Amino acid sequence: MTVGRGVTLLAGSFVLISILLAWLVHPWWIFLAVFVGLNLVQSSFTGFCPAANILRAVGLRGEV
Repeated sequence: MTVGRGVTLLAGSFVLISILLAWLVHPWWIFLAVFVGLNLVQSSFTGFCPAANILRAVGLRGEV
């Protein structure tokens, strides 16, 4: 798995988990999805993605 696909998997998972938690636990869990979305937007402008750095540190390979 590449870093780009790992970031996509991680972001999608966090969004789905936050929606589930907002539905089952408390509506304020939706702010986790908002945080993920804002992080994706800022990384598209700046090129800096903390999740990508973490995934590289754990051993995922870079883009081919």
